[in-house]
Amino acid sequence: MRLDVRRMLLLAEVAAHGSLTAAAQAMAFTPSAVSQQIAKLESEAGQPLLERHARGVALTPAGEALVRHAQRIGRQLGAAAAELDEIAGLRSGELRIGSFPTAGSSLLPLVVRRFAQAHPGIRLVVRSAVLDGLRAMLESREIQLALLWDYDWSRVDDPALALTPLLEDATALIVSDRHPLAHRASVTMAELSAQEWITRADEHPVADVLARSCRAAGFQPSIAFFAHDYQEAQAMVSIGLGVALAPGLALTNLRSGIKVIALEPSAPTRRILLARLADRRPTPAEAAAETLFHEAADTLRRDRARPTAG
Repeated sequence: MRLDVRRMLLLAEVAAHGSLTAAAQAMAFTPSAVSQQIAKLESEAGQPLLERHARGVALTPAGEALVRHAQRIGRQLGAAAAELDEIAGLRSGELRIGSFPTAGSSLLPLVVRRFAQAHPGIRLVVRSAVLDGLRAMLESREIQLALLWDYDWSRVDDPALALTPLLEDATALIVSDRHPLAHRASVTMAELSAQEWITRADEHPVADVLARSCRAAGFQPSIAFFAHDYQEAQAMVSIGLGVALAPGLALTNLRSGIKVIALEPSAPTRRILLARLADRRPTPAEAAAETLFHEAADTLRRDRARPTAG
């Protein structure tokens, strides 16, 4: 037995108004159209649902049973519509965002704070992972939005993803404030051939940036220390153990005793991207968050344009 929900709701309207004619008027239908739909519902139910009499109609026991269910369905549909209105109005729901460490310590906090202030009814969930992990979480729908990055030589090129560029994140040189180059505004990689280097361990992308940059300048770097995060790298640089390369977002929270020097004529630059699945329509919360990501990226660009204190 398959029952048409719309016909069940129509039966509940007939019961509420007491007659086919009154229900038809209330719903802007013709009485014959209502009568035809009730007849089809009775055929689906396999038994009479209404008893017609001079003053209108009365429900049979089967009709009473169907009306009870129809009323429950009506309440559930009303609740569903109300919840969708809440979500559309950004008054409830959930937003799941994925990020990576340097974005999580610079760009993401600006967005999370502003989003929470503007939409306190939305629950925010944040996950942190490396690039492959973020893409996997998008595919599994564990997250809805992800901050990704890429370089010229390793572009994120996936037709399943809709990518929005947010920020160009240039690589810079960091040295101790007592280093002979500390007074310089910029240097070339060729000038750094005799330096000892602090780099990232575990095949981190910045180690690849260092290797490529040194190779392009005609030398192999001498590695003094393999750091496991950027704060450790900054600490080793600050005590003069060596110099290091780092993307701009990794230098948002700069350790004392460090100078940041631009690389000329051009520095390796990574794109910071906002990604979502291309075949999904963005929710209102996702759309609001995307706007805030662009605003936060603009804020970081303005901040980085200011002179860096030594």
